Amino acid sequence: MNKSIRIGGASGFWGDSVISTPQLLNNDNNLDFIVYDYLAEITMSILARARAKDASLGYATDFVNSVMKLNLRQIADQNVKILSNAGGVNPEACAEAIREIIKDQNLNLKVAVVVGDDLLENKSSIFKSNFKEMFTNEDLPDQSKVASINAYLGAFPIAKALELGADIVITGRCVDSAVTLAACIHSFGWKEDNWNYLAGGSLAGHIIECGTQSTGGNFTDWELVSDQIDTMGYPIVEVLENSNFTCLKSNNSGGLVSIGTVSEQMLYEIGDPQAYILPDVVCDFSEVKIKQVEKDNVFISGAIGYPAPNTYKVSMTYSDGFRGGHLMSFVGIDAAKKAKAYGDAIFKRSRTIMKIMNISDFTETSIEIIGNQSQYSKKNDNYINREVILKYAAKHEDIKAIGIMLKESIGLGLSTPPGLSGFAGARPKPSPVIRLFSFLIPKSDVNVEVITDANTDAETINISNGELFNIKKIIRPSEPKLNHEDDLVDVPLLKIAYARSGDKGNKANIGIIARDPKFYPIICNYLTNKVVAENFSLFLEGSIERYLLPGCFAVNFLLDDVLGGGGPASLRNDPQGKAYGQILLDQMIPVSKKLLG
Repeated sequence: MNKSIRIGGASGFWGDSVISTPQLLNNDNNLDFIVYDYLAEITMSILARARAKDASLGYATDFVNSVMKLNLRQIADQNVKILSNAGGVNPEACAEAIREIIKDQNLNLKVAVVVGDDLLENKSSIFKSNFKEMFTNEDLPDQSKVASINAYLGAFPIAKALELGADIVITGRCVDSAVTLAACIHSFGWKEDNWNYLAGGSLAGHIIECGTQSTGGNFTDWELVSDQIDTMGYPIVEVLENSNFTCLKSNNSGGLVSIGTVSEQMLYEIGDPQAYILPDVVCDFSEVKIKQVEKDNVFISGAIGYPAPNTYKVSMTYSDGFRGGHLMSFVGIDAAKKAKAYGDAIFKRSRTIMKIMNISDFTETSIEIIGNQSQYSKKNDNYINREVILKYAAKHEDIKAIGIMLKESIGLGLSTPPGLSGFAGARPKPSPVIRLFSFLIPKSDVNVEVITDANTDAETINISNGELFNIKKIIRPSEPKLNHEDDLVDVPLLKIAYARSGDKGNKANIGIIARDPKFYPIICNYLTNKVVAENFSLFLEGSIERYLLPGCFAVNFLLDDVLGGGGPASLRNDPQGKAYGQILLDQMIPVSKKLLG
């Protein structure tokens, strides 16, 4: 049995750089596995539309053409196993395309496919079951508008494919960390009741599932790597048999692996850190310890696991009308006023034409003046900018209405206030509004199979039905005691903390990590839900939940109903809350001069 394995993370989204795989293969990184994450909710709907037009498509074609085709020989020579969810909604077609390349290059590699996540063929029975949206309790959408239905599968089917001799495993929808956890399960023989091990392996996967975001990308202290962005190293985890692991980056690369970069990634896009629910295990990251061992070498330990849940989360995407918008710049005195006047005129003109054509009003419109604090709920009254970007957008059930708005936004160009400019390009076109409907389905209702060869029967994988997770049994950490000092001075949160934010549907999370443990009580005491709500009052329509992670001296805030629908359903300039952490770092916090040193 292996004592440790090395896994490289080569893709964090569909569109990640083609440099990742050769970087990981060419720099003596001694990898056992390379894992790839391609899928987001919107990706599934895009791939579903591609498959509807051509039955041979529906997967991430660049994984086949730009990754596998160019690197398969080295992969074979180095005996590196490849695990990827690039299969999208058509993993069998993806696998077949890879088999053709293997044949053309005269290589001896076996490809396996995990299927069962795609529930679109079960649409009728799903709608008869009257599932409710798991966050909002809404009813199912119009059945005729559904584009994709996919369950988030776990790691054990992927591990089974490896056990059956696969060199390359292609999946459809699985949780992002599953490909990394599968490598660990296969290598160490972990069982379904090794909950702490499964939690540790899942955390290793979470750290590398977003590629360079754990090695300096999207990092609060970005200036430390500003001259190395083009050479930033892709992450590597060296996982021990006990599931503790080290985070590194590719040799001979730029970037940074530090307590800050790893902590930020751990908190990225999570909700309750003591109930991070995955198909194979429920994870508790609240007591995880993150230690700098040496330069670009961080050791992570302390993940806690609980029994797997008895349900799979299912992501259903559906169309809900159309949207469109564009960006234009205004320069000069009163630039923001000019931009706002032009944005208002676009919608006035459009509504006039729509009324003549007997078309109803827009369901939603948006004007944001980028450069004029449009993302800030707490504004600086003395702030003046003589160059801004007008972002205007609208939604409507009729594609014609969006077409009118986009045409008139250009047609008014000679009536504009002075200072309008912009980089030339084609006029934007309407696009579908894609919404997400998430629900839970019993594991027993999902049949998961592994196909190890194009001509053999699928092997059904027996998955434990799991058990209902009782969140009320969680023992929450206590608030750290704050020693009050008299010599207080207000400093930006940035001075004492790191931050990273992300999205899950229409929710956003903001993880705040103390730069030094001595600042943790201050952050917990002064950074309250009320303070956070004030910073996002412009957008926040729901509640805020606050969670403590004393192991890494962090706080995680979960903001509900704050993204205008989130993702492609939102008209916001920041529909995924990526900038929320940076906004909160502007918040002034009282800190004693003594602690500041």
